[in-house]
Amino acid sequence: MALTGRAALLAAAGSLPIGILAPSWAGILAVNVPLSLAILYDLLRAAPVRTVQFTRTGSTSVRLGDSAEIQLTVTNPSGRRLRAQLRDAWPPSSWLPGTAQPASRHRLMVPAGERRRITTVLKPTRRGDRRAERITLRSYGPLGLASRQGKHSVPWTLRVLPPFTSRKHLPSRLARLRELDGRTTALTRGEGTEFDSLRDYVPGDETRSIDWRATARSGTVAVRTWRSERDRHILIVLDTGRTSAGRVGDVPRLDASMDAALLLAALATRAGDRVDLLAYDRRIRALVQGRRASESLPALVDALAPLEPELVEMDARGLSTAALAHAPRRSLIVLLTGLDAAPVEEGLIPVLPQLTGRHTVVVASVADPHIEEMARSRGTLDAVYEAAAGAQAQGQRRRTAEQLMRHGVIVVDAPPGNIAPALADSYLALKATGRL
Repeated sequence: MALTGRAALLAAAGSLPIGILAPSWAGILAVNVPLSLAILYDLLRAAPVRTVQFTRTGSTSVRLGDSAEIQLTVTNPSGRRLRAQLRDAWPPSSWLPGTAQPASRHRLMVPAGERRRITTVLKPTRRGDRRAERITLRSYGPLGLASRQGKHSVPWTLRVLPPFTSRKHLPSRLARLRELDGRTTALTRGEGTEFDSLRDYVPGDETRSIDWRATARSGTVAVRTWRSERDRHILIVLDTGRTSAGRVGDVPRLDASMDAALLLAALATRAGDRVDLLAYDRRIRALVQGRRASESLPALVDALAPLEPELVEMDARGLSTAALAHAPRRSLIVLLTGLDAAPVEEGLIPVLPQLTGRHTVVVASVADPHIEEMARSRGTLDAVYEAAAGAQAQGQRRRTAEQLMRHGVIVVDAPPGNIAPALADSYLALKATGRL
C-alpha cells in the first residue's frame, strides 16, 4: 500500500484550519476519520496487482547507437478497472543519460478483463546483453488517494551489437576487389594469381599472358586471364586481455579492434575467402568457425557483442596454441592486439616462429591519437615535456613494430578511425600479390 500526494494534500488542507481555529482531539478526528475511510475505500476498489499478467514482444537485438522497441502487453483479469503507473526497469546503460526516467515510466488504464499494450523505447549506450530487471506496478483507486504496489519479473534480453561504423569503407574496398578480379568496366587484365580462363588476344594484352600451347591447338592467339585467390582461410584473433581495456579516443581499444575485424570479415567473405574468429586472453572467449559466407558476418557480430576486456595479461603461448589448432592448413592469421613493448617482447615474439613458419601473420594495433598530439606540442615548458614523452612513446612503438617485421610479420598500426580501412588495404595488398 502507498498513499498518494492527493491524500497528503487533503490531510494538510483539513488539519490546518482545525489547528488554527479549534485545536482539539475532536477536530483532528473529524478530519482524519473521514479521510481514513476514503483511503480504505480507495484501497479496496483498486485493482489487484498480483493477478495482472504481462507478456513481452519486440526486438531481440539492436546495433549500438540505434533504438529498439520492446512491447509489453498488460492483461487485467480482475473485475475492476486497472488505473496504474508502471515502471519497466532496465540497466542504466539501456538509455541515453537523463532519459531513463521518462522512457521507463508509463501510465495506463485497462478495463476489467481487457488488455493494453505499451512500448518501451531503448537506446543503449554500451555493447552487450541488456536484460529486463523487473516491472513495478502501482494500482490506484478511483479517488486517487491510495494505491497497491507489486513487482513482477518478465524476462527479456536485448543484445546490443557492435555499431560497425567502418562499413562506410566497404564500397570502395569492394571496388578495389573487383579490379583484382578483373571485373571492372575497363577491359583490363586482373591482378590475381589464380588462372581463370582463356580468351582471344586483343591488341594491348601483355605478351607474357599468351598461352602458347592453347594457341598452337586452336590456331588463334589465346591469352590467359587471371583472378584473385579464392577459398583462402583467414583466422581473426582478437586479444581480449588487459591492453584491450584501454580507451583510445572515445572508444575502448577492443571496440575499435572489433570494427576492424568486421570490415575485414565483410570484405573477405565477398572475395570468396573463409573467415573464422578466435577471441582469447587466457582462455577462449569466443569462437566462430566453419560458417558459410552468408552466415559468417552475422555470426561474428553476434559473437562479438557480449565480449568485454578481461583485466589479465594475454597468454601468448596459449594464444599461439589455440590459433594453430584452429588453422590446420596455411592461413592468414590476423592478430588484433597492442604494440606495448613488454607484452610483445616477452610474450608474443618468442612464439612467432610457430605462427610465421606455417602461416602469413598480420598484427594490427590501435594507435592512440593523443600520443601524436603530444609529440606535436610546443610553446610552453609543459608542452615541451609532453612532446618529449610523446616522441619517446612513438619511438618505442616503432621499434616494437620493426621487431615484429624482422620476424616476417606484417604490422598495421593506425588510430581508431583508420585501423579498419588500413587493415582492409593490407588484406587487398596481400591478395594482389598472391601471398594469402
